[in-house]
Amino acid sequence: MSVHSTQRGPFTGRHMLGAMVAFFGVIVAVNLTMATFAMKSWTGLVVQNSYVASQEFNDRAEAGRARAALGWQSELAYSNGELRYRLKHDNGSAVALADVEVGLGRPAYEADDMTIVLAPMGDGGFGSNVRLGDGQWIVRLSAEAGLAERWLDIRRIQVRNGAAQ
Repeated sequence: MSVHSTQRGPFTGRHMLGAMVAFFGVIVAVNLTMATFAMKSWTGLVVQNSYVASQEFNDRAEAGRARAALGWQSELAYSNGELRYRLKHDNGSAVALADVEVGLGRPAYEADDMTIVLAPMGDGGFGSNVRLGDGQWIVRLSAEAGLAERWLDIRRIQVRNGAAQ
């Protein structure tokens, strides 16, 4: 008759070393994975220098109030891959614009950011073909409008099934 021993060997320094290497190996692997994801995702950077941006805030707010006082009304439309913009006086006539540039970007993701130039459409409006994926987009339009500073119109649109909602 044979006797089977259920007793294990002693816990040695090699066992402790193996446990420590495995423990810290998992921690290092997780940290490296998280650091890689962090480096490949959104930076979180909204402005290059937040102090300078805060000092310019009042000037930008005043410029916005001056633009609003003009009484101009803007129309922004996106449908079937075409972005259109029109700026009208309070009497309904088109405001003469030149050098109309549009910056398009996602609110929290820089990879899709792009800048396009809108061309005159003949009816006082401007447009261009551009493909926008579904989701939120920030549209930052600037143009020469005969003012001391460029006309600026910033909007957020929701694109769904190829059209702005």
